[in-house]
Amino acid sequence: MSESGHSQPGMYGQGRRRRRRRGDRDSGIPGQNLSGPSRDRDYFPRERRDTSEDPPGPLIQKTPIILAKPPGERSKPSQSVSVSGAPAPEKPIMLIKTREDATKCGTPPESTPQLPGSGPSKMEREGQRPTQPVYQIQNRGMGASASSGGVDPVVGQTKLIAPEKMRQSIKLVDDQMNWCDSAMEYLRDQTDMLVVGVLGLQGTGKSTVMSLISANTPEEDQRAFVFRAQTQEIKERAGNQSTGIDFFITQERVIYLDTQPILSPSILDHLINNDRKLPPEYNLPHTYIEMQSLQMAAFLFTVCHVVIVVQDWFTDINMYRFLQTAEMLKPSTPSASHDSTGSSAAEDGAEYYPHIVFLQNKARRDDFCPRNLKNMHLVVDKLMAHSHLKYKGTLSMLDCNMFPGLGRKYLESEVNLFLLPPQDSEGDEGLTKAGSGSSPLFSLLPGYRGQPTFSSVVSKLRSQILAMPRCQLSHTILTEKNWFHYAARIWDGVKKSSALAEYSRLLA
Repeated sequence: MSESGHSQPGMYGQGRRRRRRRGDRDSGIPGQNLSGPSRDRDYFPRERRDTSEDPPGPLIQKTPIILAKPPGERSKPSQSVSVSGAPAPEKPIMLIKTREDATKCGTPPESTPQLPGSGPSKMEREGQRPTQPVYQIQNRGMGASASSGGVDPVVGQTKLIAPEKMRQSIKLVDDQMNWCDSAMEYLRDQTDMLVVGVLGLQGTGKSTVMSLISANTPEEDQRAFVFRAQTQEIKERAGNQSTGIDFFITQERVIYLDTQPILSPSILDHLINNDRKLPPEYNLPHTYIEMQSLQMAAFLFTVCHVVIVVQDWFTDINMYRFLQTAEMLKPSTPSASHDSTGSSAAEDGAEYYPHIVFLQNKARRDDFCPRNLKNMHLVVDKLMAHSHLKYKGTLSMLDCNMFPGLGRKYLESEVNLFLLPPQDSEGDEGLTKAGSGSSPLFSLLPGYRGQPTFSSVVSKLRSQILAMPRCQLSHTILTEKNWFHYAARIWDGVKKSSALAEYSRLLA
């Protein structure tokens, strides 16, 4: 204190504290204070109870995230840590791992814990996208890879590989008229397909024609055809080669159906001589054979885009009557909405009818005469005038350049009629060269045939068949597999058809 009894301003108060702060910043002996030995203290860092120093940074960042979790979520990580024996600092890592596993594809619903209270799920709060589209993509033809976490690129590339190529035809309907499921493994989930069926009497060449327009060439051996033709032994005993309905599909996704001969005398003879038991609804064998033929024809009229009727002679009126009867007994099938327009919708009655092609096999040279050709078109048009089958306007022989001198107006009513010459006509030596009395120049020229060669006509027939319109067979768009199930239902319905049963009673 001063002499006057007052305290000095520099000893105590605000000034002394200011000097003390400056002294702390001055360089000197550490721990020594300028204010005197009474104020000389050493600074020691404050120790925690767990003997660990505080890390730098705000104190709020040191709080573990697990302490902020609800008890429902805190119990499950603690259990997993205790079982695995991991130390306590690894608990946040376990929580992150659980979140990653919950978002992986193929994780069962039990692996994603749900909060006991109300509100959105954990995955929704974290902003994860739903995995349902991933399951739909993987399960679409992936097989075992659909259950794995990721998509195998090798498995994904296998979907782009061309389907397996068929070597021989297989049974769609066996000789006992039962449906077979062996064709299902060759079908795919795609809608761009064409179904072609064939009808014809015994020995007209149905299987040969179907083999030539599907996968074989005339130069190949007939024993290698996809549809087995009649052998010489079967021809000698007047037998039939095809039984039931045979199935073959090409890599261009064209389905061919070859049927047994309609109204076959060899099948009737086999039924009578072997004393086979008839179904209870049929009394006579010939009635049963006719009903089998009508069932196959009505089936093809429902499940095929194109039906080829093979004949080896033209004036068979019974064939046209059979086709109209099968059309009358055809099951009712709704057609596509865009397939019927205007007045045709009222005439067809919203029914689906296929395109039908009349194939004149083993045609003679006179059949290729323009005048005879025109008469044949007029006869077919008159016989099929009251039919709903699409028998005209989709296949033209004049567009094949088979008759280069004829115009489109020559045939006023051009029906789907195609002429196929005999296959052995190419080896006829009597037409190869002119006579010996001719000049040497003309003796080198081939003889006049009146029609193109068999190979060229078959190639033109194939192109015309593949260019036929592909209308919808039902009210929905069918894939190949859906078509198989649809055809199975149609076949079962045809066999149990009340209209066919009533017709069989009338025949009896």
